[in-house]
Amino acid sequence: MDTAANLAFFQTFYTGAALYVLPEAAAPEVAPAAEPIKAALEQQRASTPAPETPAPRPAVEPVTAAPVPPTPTTVPVQPAPSVAPPLPAPAAPAHVPAPLVAAPPLVTPASAPSAQALGTLPLAPLPAAAAAPAGRVQPTPTQSPVAHIPFSTLGSNPHGLVLLVRVSPEQFRKLPRNVFLNNLLKALRLVMEDVVLVNVEHEKYPVALCSLRRELAARQILAFGKNLLDVAVYTTQPYEPVLLYGDTAFLGAGEIDMLEYDAGRKKQLWQAVQRMFLS
Repeated sequence: MDTAANLAFFQTFYTGAALYVLPEAAAPEVAPAAEPIKAALEQQRASTPAPETPAPRPAVEPVTAAPVPPTPTTVPVQPAPSVAPPLPAPAAPAHVPAPLVAAPPLVTPASAPSAQALGTLPLAPLPAAAAAPAGRVQPTPTQSPVAHIPFSTLGSNPHGLVLLVRVSPEQFRKLPRNVFLNNLLKALRLVMEDVVLVNVEHEKYPVALCSLRRELAARQILAFGKNLLDVAVYTTQPYEPVLLYGDTAFLGAGEIDMLEYDAGRKKQLWQAVQRMFLS
């Protein structure tokens, strides 16, 4: 029997009849009139040969390809912005100077002491004293006809500046407090303890240079008055500093009593002292 004809027959026969029942509803009882149709359908199915069922294919295990690992992609990592300020570069170690070793003090020979150690002033270049006039007997630094003339001293610095005067013993004892002399020494950056006061005790004759050298090692002499030093009587002029025998500086000036009240002579003396020591 043709399948298409069967379908057409059943469609016409079961027009208006429900062929399916919902699972929730109970299956309706088959009406008695439908039993012959059911029998015919079973007979038709029995007479129709069953289609051949193809033999099942052998199960083939699927070949699973080995997973290919993904190629790593290098992504440049940007440095995160730093909130803290950059640290300063380590400073180079400071050079530590080696401890200084104090040099041993220089020992000056006793025979040639320095001017600073002796408290004396450096001398400026001075002209040599003039020669004595003809017919006059000029004493030498080692021999003199007046070597016996006595003199008194005040001061304990045998290598200091010698201040030569001729005054009474009472006035001589007051000279360390004399304002004029102290101001003069202050201008030379000296004090009274740096000098030696020498008073010629003879009213007419001068003192001998050889005696001053022997007793006081005198090399710098300021004379306040006339006819006070034997080798300077005929060879020097007032307020003109000179060198006697090449190693003794000498400057002659007026008496202290006269200079204290004479501004012009004070100025003249100061200019001569500057030429002698400070030039």
